[in-house]
Amino acid sequence: MIAVVRSELYRLSTIRSSAFSIAVFAAFGIIFSVMSADMWALLAGVSAFGFGVTGITQHYQHRTAVLLYLARPKRLQVLLAQLLTTVIVSLGFAAVSGVVVLFSGDVDVFLRTLTVVPIMGLLGAAMATVVRRATPLVVGFAVWVIFIEAMYFRMEQPLPFSAYLDAAGGNGRALLQFLGWALAAVVAAGFSVRRDVNVD
Repeated sequence: MIAVVRSELYRLSTIRSSAFSIAVFAAFGIIFSVMSADMWALLAGVSAFGFGVTGITQHYQHRTAVLLYLARPKRLQVLLAQLLTTVIVSLGFAAVSGVVVLFSGDVDVFLRTLTVVPIMGLLGAAMATVVRRATPLVVGFAVWVIFIEAMYFRMEQPLPFSAYLDAAGGNGRALLQFLGWALAAVVAAGFSVRRDVNVD
C-alpha cells in the first residue's frame, strides 16, 4: 500500500495540471487567510474536496485505472492508498496555505481546520470512486450545497457541507456527523471500486 501512496504522490507532483492547481489554490488560500480565517477555512475545504475528486477521476479519465488495477489487482488496498494520499495532500495544503492564520494568532481555527480538511478530501475522493467523472460530481455537489443545504435548509441541518462548516467552527457534534458522512462515502466507494472499469 505504501508503494501505491508513493506512486500517487509522485503522479500528483509530476502532472502539470495537478501541481499547478495545488499551487494556485495554496496561493489563494494564503490570500484568503489574510482577509479572514473563516474564509481560509471555507476555501481549504472546497479545495480539499476538489483535490480528492481530481486525484481519483484522472485515473478513469486517462484510462490509467485499467493499468493500475492490472498491476495491483487488490482494489480495496489501492482505494485505501488513494484515500490516504488524498488525506496527506489535503493536510499539507491546509498547513501551508494557513500559515498566515497560524501566525496571526488564530491557532484554534488553524487546528480545527487541519482536523476537518482531510475529512473533506476523503469525502471527495470516496465520492469520486463511485461517480468516476469529475464534472458531474463537482457540478452536482455544488448544486446540492447551494440549493439544498444553503437555500432550502439554510445550512441548519447536519448535511455534509453544513457539518463541515460547523465542525470547522468548533462544533464537536458536527465533526462526528461530518465524519459519518465521509465514512458512509468510503463504504460506498469500497463496493463501487469493484465495478468494471471498461464500462465507464
